[in-house]
Amino acid sequence: MGREDTREILDKYRVVAVVGLSRDLSKDSNRVAKYLQSQGYRIIPVNPTTDEVLDEKSYGSLLEISSDVARTIEIVDIFRPPADVPAIVNQAIRMKELYDKPYVVWMQLGIINEQAAKTAREAGLTVVMNKCMMQDHRRLFQST
Repeated sequence: MGREDTREILDKYRVVAVVGLSRDLSKDSNRVAKYLQSQGYRIIPVNPTTDEVLDEKSYGSLLEISSDVARTIEIVDIFRPPADVPAIVNQAIRMKELYDKPYVVWMQLGIINEQAAKTAREAGLTVVMNKCMMQDHRRLFQST
């Protein structure tokens, strides 16, 4: 995934389901989502242990998101261990079958699962792996 591909994703898509979004302000998932929210992205938290994060309703899984919200999600941003990624990708694929979205599965910095990436690509999803949305956004948009 090149610089221009990443720029296009971050510029074009504005609704992000953040899987593993923590209420803990010191966690990377919270800091990244809060930053994205400050840049105009709509954040949909996915965390089965809380009802709300960043003033948004939290859902237990991607497939528990109400259909009216699910059909708006363009990026699934994953903050979960690599072993959890295949199940999340399968849920994203099911959403795509139901709503023709999301378009992108984004595995955050340090999260690598080649098999899940292959499965997502075969289902027509764009995959970004081992990259931070916040770092890429800052690098691509705040220097301009």
